[in-house]
Amino acid sequence: MTGSPSWLGRAGQLPRMVVDALPARVVGLFRQGRTAGVRTGKTVLAAVLAYAAADWLGTSDAPVLAPLTALLVIQLTMYETFAIGWERIVSVVAGVLVAYLFALVTGLTWWSLGLVVAISLVAGRLLRLGDHLMEVPISAMLILAVGGSGTAAQGRVVETLVGAVVAVLVNLLIAPPLYVQPASEAIAELAERMARFSRSMAEAVCGEWSRETALALLAEARRLSEEVIRADRILARTEESARLNPRGRIAREARPRLRSTLTALEHVQVVLRDLARTLLDRTSVLPEPEAAAAYSPEARTALAHVLDALATALEDTGAVICRGETTEATASRIQTHLETLETWRNRLSALLLVDPQTDPEAWVQHGALLSTIDRLRVELEAALRPALDPWRPAPLAARPRQAVRQALSTAAHRPARPARPAVAGRRARQAAARLRGRRAYWDPE
Repeated sequence: MTGSPSWLGRAGQLPRMVVDALPARVVGLFRQGRTAGVRTGKTVLAAVLAYAAADWLGTSDAPVLAPLTALLVIQLTMYETFAIGWERIVSVVAGVLVAYLFALVTGLTWWSLGLVVAISLVAGRLLRLGDHLMEVPISAMLILAVGGSGTAAQGRVVETLVGAVVAVLVNLLIAPPLYVQPASEAIAELAERMARFSRSMAEAVCGEWSRETALALLAEARRLSEEVIRADRILARTEESARLNPRGRIAREARPRLRSTLTALEHVQVVLRDLARTLLDRTSVLPEPEAAAAYSPEARTALAHVLDALATALEDTGAVICRGETTEATASRIQTHLETLETWRNRLSALLLVDPQTDPEAWVQHGALLSTIDRLRVELEAALRPALDPWRPAPLAARPRQAVRQALSTAAHRPARPARPAVAGRRARQAAARLRGRRAYWDPE
């Protein structure tokens, strides 16, 4: 590569520019690998089947609770569907039991309503119902409103069971959701977003340099953390989709590769932020009129080539993740980019050579810049390193067992509070009273 990096005229980036100009919600509807309408169709089917099943059982004249439960229970992953279905069933049954017990004693009055709500909330907290806590008093009040009859209570419980079961079965039998493709796309988009930032930083370095430019680059580098958080959230959903899923093997096999790549890209984001910070620090120590001379034109050109090679390697990394290209097929190409980065890094090192006795601040800051570039290469190589360790989700009962074990361990190691001897305490109070009497005798008013 000779001369200044020519990234402005690349026609291949035009589609990406068009996509970036569209709202995120519009782009999300047409992501690669996503079948449009599957989740919507499953939700509608679950609601219709739940209503038909409850109507066939004759739970009530208008069994709308069954489709409502199906709508609330069917979730993005099988684990969430099971968990929310169970919590909703428990909340409804608890509310019905509270209302039925109160209906045996008293009817619906202002004071009984208050007691029902209070007891229902306490029961919901004891059962750890979370977001379904309010379902307990709601179910209790609805049953009390119809006199606490056994028919109404039974119908509400049956409709809840029907809606939850139908939602679980529909989500289990019809394309059980896996989020391997969305996670791959999110990580690939993160790599492409970092590549665009590297190119924009290269443009800024080759252009008119100032303190405001360095501040803007640092702010943009910090905003990259939002993309990292988004990709991590989607990958966590991929890990959760492997639970209780007959197709979970696909997610379990893809997870180590995706997690190792995301971790490496997260480190790259931190190093890019440090790079922007280093450029700002070097610019800030100089007076404002001399800020443009923080780096020589030759050094800025070499740094721009380093950033351009980094951007190209990040784009190829995104291709490995998103388009499914084999690592072996792209490893040599990415290695070529990294070698180009190393070549320009060495040129930059020669151009930034200063005497530490003459300019100690420049010597420290130039060394920090070169060290940051070295870390960029190391982290990018780690993004392509294959993950060999298999992964399996933690058992469902792991967290409860750990919480119980921790509580028992804390109780066992809690030091016993020493008993206060009654006799010693009484003697101490008597001695204090005698001392106060003597002071009053020797210091009369």
